[in-house]
Amino acid sequence: MSFALPQLPYALDALEPFISKETLEYHYGKHHATYVNNLNKLIPGSAFEGASLEKIIQMADGGIFNNGAQVWNHTFYWNCLSPKGGGEAYGKLAEAINRDFGDFETFREKFSMAAASLFGAGWAWLVADTSGKLSIVQESNAGNPLRNGLQPILTCDVWEHAYYIDKRNRRPAYIDDFWKIVNWETAENQYNSRPK
Repeated sequence: MSFALPQLPYALDALEPFISKETLEYHYGKHHATYVNNLNKLIPGSAFEGASLEKIIQMADGGIFNNGAQVWNHTFYWNCLSPKGGGEAYGKLAEAINRDFGDFETFREKFSMAAASLFGAGWAWLVADTSGKLSIVQESNAGNPLRNGLQPILTCDVWEHAYYIDKRNRRPAYIDDFWKIVNWETAENQYNSRPK
């Protein structure tokens, strides 16, 4: 079994002006594709031949983990964005945000701070534990909260290749624009379908 680069859920220019077509051509078309290609070269003959990405994330290390987790992380990230996104969470997820952070604005500030303050490359994640309690975690490089038994609900990629073409070194400006295209439908579905 080999892995394939999944289709984006929108056109390359659909997230403009917040994320440019050029950024997606490189971020999706080059970086994400390279992780897929690297993983497909690494897994034949390994203990992870035929394994799911989730098993790779939970059990692998080294290059297989790094590339497998980055394939999963990027696929998840693309689905966290939408040209019709933005606004605020709703439904059960909104209730959980209000319960665990006090209100949406406090959650947004804490998530933005986690994304902005992560040193180097990595990801900011909104996650739920098995009881449904929400928290925000930072993961460096290819880190993924599935490895710690947490369910990803929302993520923001803060590797420089996610924003450098559009924003240069202004990561906070990229994070501000991230909120304008967040796909809350996906986040709500992730929260409602989490393992209980």
